[in-house]
Amino acid sequence: MHKIGIFFGTDSGTTRLIAKRIARNLKSRLGEQVAAKPVNVNRIEADRLLAYQALILGTPTYGEGLLPGKENGTEESSWAEFLPQLASKDFSGIRIALYGLGDQETYPTHFADAIMHLYEFFDARGAEMVGGCDIEGYEFKRSKAVVNGRFVGLVLDQHLQHLLTDQRIDSWLDEILPQLIDEVTASADVEAAF
Repeated sequence: MHKIGIFFGTDSGTTRLIAKRIARNLKSRLGEQVAAKPVNVNRIEADRLLAYQALILGTPTYGEGLLPGKENGTEESSWAEFLPQLASKDFSGIRIALYGLGDQETYPTHFADAIMHLYEFFDARGAEMVGGCDIEGYEFKRSKAVVNGRFVGLVLDQHLQHLLTDQRIDSWLDEILPQLIDEVTASADVEAAF
């Protein structure tokens, strides 16, 4: 069974493409059996996330800091509709790394804010949140996703800085994989003992 689940919300498809790039990178580093194929959250049941010891979750930011969803103008349901299904779930013992997309030019005062919605939601339900990235190299005025001088996850701007995406994914995976794989390995050791 795959040990790292990759899930995303999207409308235009850009967040899905980034999920696929992350999955390809993980496959080249760790082989095919470690990370599952990325899946849109509008195609799954809530309990599917609880089947993994580690998760990589992605979201774009809509408008002024909103999660994607019909209530925020997307054509299909997404995080805005999916998170309420998870409200009573316990994510204790699950490590979660986040990535988010934003537009520094159009929304410089709400850059990648939506990633913080995911961070706060899963952190409040006991998940161990891992990874982040430095704010150096980005040009924005404010972001709710910045804590102690770092973004709470990987942040990408596919409009202005798409040429930096692969490098940023590599650096972020270098940081989070020891933490995610540690959880995966510990779970596998426990299963092997029984």
